Amino acid sequence: MKTVFSVSCLVAAGLWSAVVPTNAQVNVTQYHNHSTRDGLYVDSAFTQSAAANLTRDLNFDGTIAGVVYAQPLYIEGGPNGPMVIAVTELNNVYALNATDGTIIWQRNVGTPVPASDISCSNVDPMGINSTPVVDLASRALFLDAMVTPDGGATIKHYIISLNVDTGAINPGWPVDVEASYNGTSFTPSTQSQRPALGIVGNILYVAYGSMDDCSLYRGWLVGVPINNPASVAAWATSALGGGIWGVGYITTGNTVNTGGVWGGGEAVIRFQPGPIFSGQPSDYWAPTNWLQLDTNNWDLGASGPLLVDVPGATPSHLVVAMGKDGYAYLLNRDNLGGISAPLASFLVNNDGSKQAAATYRTNQGTYVAFRGANARISVFLINPGSPPSITPNIWTASQSGCSSPFVTSTDGTNNMVVWSVGASASSDHKLHGYDGATGAVIFAGGGANETMAGTRSYSNAGIVARGRIYVATDNKVYAFKLPGGTPTPTPTSTPTPTPTPPPSTPTPTATPTATPTATPTATPTPTATPTPTPTVTPIATPTPSPTPTATPTPTPTPTPRVTQRPHPTPHPRPSPS
Repeated sequence: MKTVFSVSCLVAAGLWSAVVPTNAQVNVTQYHNHSTRDGLYVDSAFTQSAAANLTRDLNFDGTIAGVVYAQPLYIEGGPNGPMVIAVTELNNVYALNATDGTIIWQRNVGTPVPASDISCSNVDPMGINSTPVVDLASRALFLDAMVTPDGGATIKHYIISLNVDTGAINPGWPVDVEASYNGTSFTPSTQSQRPALGIVGNILYVAYGSMDDCSLYRGWLVGVPINNPASVAAWATSALGGGIWGVGYITTGNTVNTGGVWGGGEAVIRFQPGPIFSGQPSDYWAPTNWLQLDTNNWDLGASGPLLVDVPGATPSHLVVAMGKDGYAYLLNRDNLGGISAPLASFLVNNDGSKQAAATYRTNQGTYVAFRGANARISVFLINPGSPPSITPNIWTASQSGCSSPFVTSTDGTNNMVVWSVGASASSDHKLHGYDGATGAVIFAGGGANETMAGTRSYSNAGIVARGRIYVATDNKVYAFKLPGGTPTPTPTSTPTPTPTPPPSTPTPTATPTATPTATPTATPTPTATPTPTPTVTPIATPTPSPTPTATPTPTPTPTPRVTQRPHPTPHPRPSPS
């Protein structure tokens, strides 16, 4: 069973770790802050001593309506001042004042789909499940919404673009996702959209998996040029299954009925713009025991991959992949290697990995922080060498329930704090912060005022901006502030793009062997026909109901690692439910 979880797209740029000047814009436009999905936030106010005295801002309203699995975003540079963007499963989209949490604008983008009208789903209803993305140059917010105009008889996935400053739908949108690839059709009712959206170049990428492995589905990646939404391209796994749960490059899950022939599952895949998959071994990697992972439902794609540069390592441009077999894999992202042994692998999590990891670098080395099962945050170190290697268990911190981690630093190297939300029904529903080098407790959750409601395992990753942490949960966005806080800039209507570093890897040059079929997009019209376009309308003022809920988490056991070195035989375990 796949647990709903929003993670990261494609060839991405290196880390941006410089301190942002106080008069520059701060924007969190995508999941885990950067296209590398590192989860690192550089904010000079977040010294470890200041982080220890974090408090919830009780004057921040943050009331929204609906279940939340997506990370919020933070956008400056518009006429309304700094905004926090939040989305819910009711297909509600909110822009909140970043200082007091009042609603600047709110929109509903279509009727969500009841769980009773889907073959199987642990989300009821299913609406906006993943983290949107913002293109600052066009001031456009992009999201995917599952909608039904007629109580579930007709089910659609719409890719929608809104003006981030007003909530108005942009011309030419939405895109009705009815893509095809080599004769394979996209069936909206059996595909879920969990991975966070991404923009690479001028193309918006949206990835799809399944509704808990029910019905016939595939892993899909849809590419939409943001200035020409009528020109849609798509790629799908050749085998059934292979759902995409987290994006990075792209990581796929288990496939079925393959006959032992690899069909795109259990893999890290690099695409050329489009998306176009070359089919060359340099552009994908799958472990040599991919069929065993298929058989045991140990999805490699249960955890979104990270793009990491490790100084002194050969190679130094790496992908870190982690899956439900509990292993961490290091790959050469300049030449992924096809079906082969990784550069290095290590059993880092006896309970499997279903989360989005974070990465950061100090003077001591390059670290990866991840959610170990439901009740701990763990960290391993990537050692420079030829090839690089992994040192596990640098530190581990137990807490009551865990979300995916994120990291703060004052300058990109110092004052590292790894943060996680105590998320799930049995958790303490509080923020926790740990010293990134040692795991020592920096922030233990605060008092009763710092308790949140409606937190969810895997999800509820926070964001950081202007001396604050924002966390979106069911029916509520919470704001936490440092002592003294950081002044919010004066509103301005002149957008200033966030600095973007040069790409850390070149664009692939392999000749593609498969060309996706473009699908035109119909101009949206509000109608009740079986293929309508949603009308973006204001939603009523929500009434919060902050009752914590949780999604059950299966507990897998490790499979043998993919490595050329001997390793212990794993203990048998039941297949996850």
